[in-house]
Amino acid sequence: MIPKSCKRLAEADFPIAEVSRHAAREKEARCGHIPKIHIWPAARPTASSRAVLLGLLWPDPCDPLCPTEFKEQARKLLPQVGGCHPGTTDEDLRKALLKFIADFANWDKAAQRTYLDVGRALVKTAHGEELPLVVDPFAGGGSIPLEAMRLGCEAFASDLNPVACLILKVVLEDVPRHGPKLADELRRLGDKIKQEVQKDLADLYPKDSDGATPITYLWARTVLCESPNCGAEIPLMRSLWLCKKARRKLALRHRVLQRRGTTPRVEFEVFEPRTEKDVLGGTVTRAKATCLCCGTVLPPDRVRAQLAAQRGGADVVFDAKGQRTGGARLLAVVLLKAGETGRRYRPATEGDYAAVSAAVRVLQERDTAWRAENTMSLVPDETISLNELRRISIPLYGMQRWGDLFTTRQRLVLGKIASLIARQHNTSYATRFLALNFSKMVDMNNALATWQPHAEIPAHMFTRNAIPMKWDFAEAVPLSESSGTLQSAIKRSTEPLSVLSVIDSAGSVQRMDAGASTLPDQTASVWFTDPPYYDAVPYSYLSDFFYVWLRRALAGEPRELFSSADVLKDAEIVVDRPHSASTSKKDVAFYELGMARAFAEGRRVLNDNGIGCVVFAHKTTEGWEALLSGMIRGGWTITASWPVATEMGSRLNARDTASLATSVHLICRPRPEDAGIGDWADVLRELPLRVGDWMERLQGEGVRGADLVFACIGPALEIFSRHTKVEAADGRQVSLAEYLEKVWEVVGRSA
Repeated sequence: MIPKSCKRLAEADFPIAEVSRHAAREKEARCGHIPKIHIWPAARPTASSRAVLLGLLWPDPCDPLCPTEFKEQARKLLPQVGGCHPGTTDEDLRKALLKFIADFANWDKAAQRTYLDVGRALVKTAHGEELPLVVDPFAGGGSIPLEAMRLGCEAFASDLNPVACLILKVVLEDVPRHGPKLADELRRLGDKIKQEVQKDLADLYPKDSDGATPITYLWARTVLCESPNCGAEIPLMRSLWLCKKARRKLALRHRVLQRRGTTPRVEFEVFEPRTEKDVLGGTVTRAKATCLCCGTVLPPDRVRAQLAAQRGGADVVFDAKGQRTGGARLLAVVLLKAGETGRRYRPATEGDYAAVSAAVRVLQERDTAWRAENTMSLVPDETISLNELRRISIPLYGMQRWGDLFTTRQRLVLGKIASLIARQHNTSYATRFLALNFSKMVDMNNALATWQPHAEIPAHMFTRNAIPMKWDFAEAVPLSESSGTLQSAIKRSTEPLSVLSVIDSAGSVQRMDAGASTLPDQTASVWFTDPPYYDAVPYSYLSDFFYVWLRRALAGEPRELFSSADVLKDAEIVVDRPHSASTSKKDVAFYELGMARAFAEGRRVLNDNGIGCVVFAHKTTEGWEALLSGMIRGGWTITASWPVATEMGSRLNARDTASLATSVHLICRPRPEDAGIGDWADVLRELPLRVGDWMERLQGEGVRGADLVFACIGPALEIFSRHTKVEAADGRQVSLAEYLEKVWEVVGRSA
């Protein structure tokens, strides 16, 4: 066992640059990794989770109290891994252990037997026969507890959010229990459901007369020009490009048609532009719509008002004879034909609208029949909360219920698939995983998924942690062999399963408030978590998008996760920014108190010689002050900090939120009860020296900008948090806020 006073490796050193490289590479991967099984905001890369865990679980060989048995075993085992030479000194051994951590962070080596055997053996040597328990109370997508299981530890994961808990149950319970055969079962169920949907609803996606098969319908919402002499329909389009590849370019061009005494109208055709200038720009910018017939610009308030009258404008409006009279307009249809390479594009036809009109009638019949046998509607009619208009702005455009985010045809098909999944709950062990794949499919099959001309595929809605308005959208054909199908989602989510076959014991998952753990006292060896980032991500509001469909797909499952109409929000520890429509009371004081409760629980469940780690990546001083206040009030002291580059700098979320490119990992220990009182003058003398040394180290690792500034918080807080309190010469207690003002000042000067 590691003595209580012995430093852990992560408190002494860490391979920042190498782990950052592997973590960033993993984030950029489109599939193949566990965080890709289902969308979860700010999911931790497995690379950084695995690396930091090893640093927390292993002692520092340079510490005088490091167990001799551990050093002997490390020298014996490390040579089995290429490039890890333990040498003859403790310093050499430390370097070899860090080299192992850096190499093992590579996903390509995560399932290699040599690395697994060495890593697990050294964890066992350090902790004895009783496996260490790793606890994560804000487990989210499950990367931290999953990596604990990979290293041979026991894992306890909890989260308040039911969608996160479903992800955790699949990743930490179902995958280890059923292994690679889970993929076969998923494919079997997916094919079975596709056949039933195909048999029932294939007529709603008719083939062309020459056999070409539609794979995507490209739509635009519409408003009416309010110029007195016009009144034309304005299709709201960001771009008229259809295909924009290097060797193939296609776009739409318009012509204005008007007979004397009638309202002008616009028709579109597909053409091959010779230059960029041949393609007209979009008709809408910053919610201002330009009429293609008269050039009048409709202001944002009028655009919003007209779309609000259409409940968002995703549906076509038909008259009693089934003729389109308004609403969404079909711009083009994307098709594939056997024997031809590439996608084919054509304008809309009356037959395309006839299929949509038929879907309206079928949906009305199905919903009536469904409501007769169920307590909730076939299509989600739960209300969208107005508390998060800054991130979920669609209610401003008339989308008041979650069902408004989908076209009629999408509602019908998704409702059918959800009901078919619900029937499987007593017959298959893969139902929960199947529901997650269906949930990913929903992300591609909605009226906020846009067309990507460079790739010629629809883009999923959650390109960032928000649900903003999208003027034009791509309706994928869920019965096709292209993007947006259940089979496509299953293919992506099952790719990591073969790598996870090395994990043969399940973890424990519980839906739980982080401030009210059910774990007994002193049971955890490591308390490692990635808590909510202040006001950065409204997790519960965003996850309602998935939750309302999962309730229907898992209607036959036990109701502990999906008993309420939407995700409960009051207890979630985040700051809700106030606005005119908000009724939320979750302010800074609420966040600090919630974090203090969570950290106090972490200290309670940690054993005497345990260690903790908290991940934070926020770009405001307010966010950091709130988190650190909670940590100190919860009784923790910071002993080290390591910034790991876990995000892509080019991601959309980096441009308009307070998210850092690096995630700062704060290594911490429970503060001793007899920590004593610190002297303010001594603290101020030590602060610039500690920050200066650390900043020089980080600059050498390539850390820059705001990431460099906030990465210095850790060593600065080591000084302050080691004391029960800090007093000035006159006996006045120095507050954390006052100290942090000095920290920002010192860091700013040094930077």
